[in-house]
Amino acid sequence: MQLTGIHHLTAITANARGNHAFYTQTLGMRLVKKSVNQDDVSAYHLFYADGVATPGTDLTFFDWPAQPERRGTHSIVRTGLRVANAASLTWWREHLVAAGVTGIEVGERDGRGTLDFEDPEGQRLSLIVDGGKGESHAWARSPVPAEHQIRGLGPITLSVPKLDGTDRVLTSALKMKRVREYARPGATAVHVYEMGEGGAAAELHVAVEPGLPPARQGAGGVHHVALRTPNTGEYLAWEKRLEESGLQSSGPVDRYYFRSLYFREPGGILFEIATDGPGFAVDEPMETLGERLALPPFLEGRRKVIEAGLKPL
Repeated sequence: MQLTGIHHLTAITANARGNHAFYTQTLGMRLVKKSVNQDDVSAYHLFYADGVATPGTDLTFFDWPAQPERRGTHSIVRTGLRVANAASLTWWREHLVAAGVTGIEVGERDGRGTLDFEDPEGQRLSLIVDGGKGESHAWARSPVPAEHQIRGLGPITLSVPKLDGTDRVLTSALKMKRVREYARPGATAVHVYEMGEGGAAAELHVAVEPGLPPARQGAGGVHHVALRTPNTGEYLAWEKRLEESGLQSSGPVDRYYFRSLYFREPGGILFEIATDGPGFAVDEPMETLGERLALPPFLEGRRKVIEAGLKPL
């Protein structure tokens, strides 16, 4: 039983229309599912991914009328988006400058080429060179050339004031390997944990930052990160393992497109374990994913009321 990598990351926007424009037009990702938060149907849940909605490529957003995030520790602080090579970073720098994106920084982190930037609400993002490792599925209708398109998520960076409790959860409960560390300004160290076969798509980077105040969640911040498990059998085994490890979880939650378990590490950061399947094509043809409001069967009877409460994108 082994987690295989990052499944998705869910963040918060207070401007669904602007968010949709930035992630589909500026970043060239595909809107693969336009749905609602299943626990708060007044809010969109937007899923952006690669051309075929591959698990591990989903960057998702809840649309909430929230105040901007107050940055700090006890939080997820940066989302990696993988690209193939250094030539892609050069292309992206020119593209983002032309799009009016500011605060762009190109450099190297943990031995990989990086391009740091923020979306219009302050969501902290990095383009990370992954060397073309693993599968890649370009979106034919993206404004970004296929060779430069975002290939998926990873690594994801967390901030904690001290390492001990988080390390125990990642290594003992979740069976990750602590493989190396590197320096970062403001942090005592950044520790790298890997899942499965490793690589950028299967890494969490934990920055130890005792001097920061606790973060306050809000627009431009991250809600949770989800980790991949391949099938229902292992998913149910993870529920048992979390319980045996003393971690209180949500218990099984059927999100229709995948099954989920939610729990918090000792610092309060919310994690999810999610199955790879059945996937986003379970209720829409692959060629038209994201073009209409998709609702799981238990919400379908409320479609008219739900649609009336949502603003057009």
